[in-house]
Amino acid sequence: MEQLERCSRSLRAGLAAGAVRRRLPWVLLGLVLLGSALKDGDLVPETPMQNKRNLLNVYFVKVAWAWTFWLLLPFIGVTTYLFAKSKFLYGPTKSILTALRRLSALLVGTAIWYVCTGLFMYIENLTGMCSTSGKHNEPRRLYATKQECHQDNGIWNGFDISGHCFLLSYCALMIVEEMAVLEGLSIDQNSKLRVVVNSLFVSLCFLTMIWVFMFVCTAVYFHDFSQKLLGALIGLSAWYVTYRVWYLKPFSPGLPLTNIPLSSKKYSYSR
Repeated sequence: MEQLERCSRSLRAGLAAGAVRRRLPWVLLGLVLLGSALKDGDLVPETPMQNKRNLLNVYFVKVAWAWTFWLLLPFIGVTTYLFAKSKFLYGPTKSILTALRRLSALLVGTAIWYVCTGLFMYIENLTGMCSTSGKHNEPRRLYATKQECHQDNGIWNGFDISGHCFLLSYCALMIVEEMAVLEGLSIDQNSKLRVVVNSLFVSLCFLTMIWVFMFVCTAVYFHDFSQKLLGALIGLSAWYVTYRVWYLKPFSPGLPLTNIPLSSKKYSYSR
């Protein structure tokens, strides 16, 4: 438990700080630019990470939203409830309602993930053509989707917006935003909930590191520059519209620091 406490304290000074929320979007954009330059210049060494079947890609990135959702779900619920209750903002019932309101941010994130990934697939199908190794005397078949093409062992050539750059940037930014609640949360040292919160926080920190690392791998090994840049810009736009615009409004899931007046929130999240 002491090791967990020390680890949590060290990570809180880094990843949960306001400087990370301010700088991470620019860091992600810079990584897309730098990674694409290295890829186009053939300056990237061969590593296992360029294989799409690597363990991090298969067991983490392919289900990135599931990892993010199921770790943020208890973290947001517990920390929001404790924060509202510890500041004597509300009674138990109102604190639970506040936690449920904040948890609706996960529903918004799920909708963003679903709509954007569906849109990316639609664009790729709309702009693509299938290349197959059929015989010359065989009639040329028209394929409507990438899936049909792959069923005939063909190669689909379409505009493939990077879903990795979109989702990994959005998930990483969402996690660091939600960890902002720790700036104002105080839990008794002997409380079992402190262990729960610290465990969730440390897990989210390591998950964020994985997302950023795999974002770098995507930038240096996969996709064209325009596909990666557009994917990252969509992820950053989704974060900005929600956490920097909509969540500042009264009719929204709200921001993690639930007891701060709206005008102060705007200052805190923009400085």
